[in-house]
Parts: sequence; C-alpha cells; structure tokens
Amino acid sequence: MQATLLGILGLALLGTLHAQDSIPVQADFQQDKLTGRWYSIGLASNSDWFKEKRHLMKMCTTTISATAEGNLEVTSTYPKGDQCVTRNSLYTKTEQPGRFSYTSPRWGSKHNIHVVETNYEEYALVATQISKSSGSSTMVLLYSRTKELSPERLEMFTRFSREQGLTDDEILILPPTDKCMADAA
Repeated sequence: MQATLLGILGLALLGTLHAQDSIPVQADFQQDKLTGRWYSIGLASNSDWFKEKRHLMKMCTTTISATAEGNLEVTSTYPKGDQCVTRNSLYTKTEQPGRFSYTSPRWGSKHNIHVVETNYEEYALVATQISKSSGSSTMVLLYSRTKELSPERLEMFTRFSREQGLTDDEILILPPTDKCMADAA
C-alpha cells in the first residue's frame, strides 16, 4: 500500500514538473519594465476556489515593484462585497529570468510563476502552476496597462489558457468595474 502511494505521488510530481517545463517564459525578460500598475483583465483557472467564486469576480488592479534583492512585491486590490481588499505577495526570483516562486502563508500552497509573454507597455500574460496537499491547479492571468485590451490580445489569452488544458468555463474575461480602482496605488 505504501509503495503504491509513493508511486502515485512520484507520478504526480513528475507530471507537475513536466507541466512546469512546458510553460514558456518571455525571451530576454526585463524585470524592471514589468514594474508599475496593471489591471487584471483575464483570469483562467481549474482550481476549486475559482469555480466557486467566478461569478463574483471583477477586474482589479495589481502593482508590481522590485525589491532590493531582485524579487517582486505584487500588490493586488480587488472588490469583495462592499469592501476593497488588498493582497500582498512576494514573488522570489529563480535562476531563470521571468520565472518566480511563491508560497502562500495562508494556504501553504507553492506557486511556480512564469511571465509567459509581455511587451511591457500594453499587456503581460502570466501562468502559474499551484501545488498543495489536496492537488495541483493551473492559473493564467492577463494583465493590461489600461482597462481595455484589443480583441486579439483577449483571444491570445483564451488560446494560451486552452493550451494549458483549461476549458472555456474555466476562462473568464473579468467584468470591468470602477470599484477599488482609485484606491490602488
């Protein structure tokens, strides 16, 4: 029984490592150009929390700043009910430029973050593989410097999300809102 469980865990780990290797990273990534204010335009995920909360989600703001150590401080402000909630995350750089790691202090989940594609001035496509004790999931985010993006960029996000194995009901173009937009730095 124990050998079977170890075998299953080994295969799951191997599958996770393969999935992480298959996610591309922006060529010649320039971290300093990624900093600043972004709007979350699209979100795709096969996680349970996304399925439960999808109908409540709205566009939010994210501010990215570099730390002295070369990591990224990521601050997202989003509407939740009648409030504006701010979440701070520290993305730790890895040996590969454009790839970061993060461990959620609240849930203990490990995040392997890839800046897949960006032109720094218009959009950024970010994919994350999330591993936790109950399993793994994939999340894809589409950021924009403005509250709107071209249909071509939205289609690129949808196509990439599908390539990561996400289905159409796991892909969401976030509804625009003015709530919490002015509160973000």
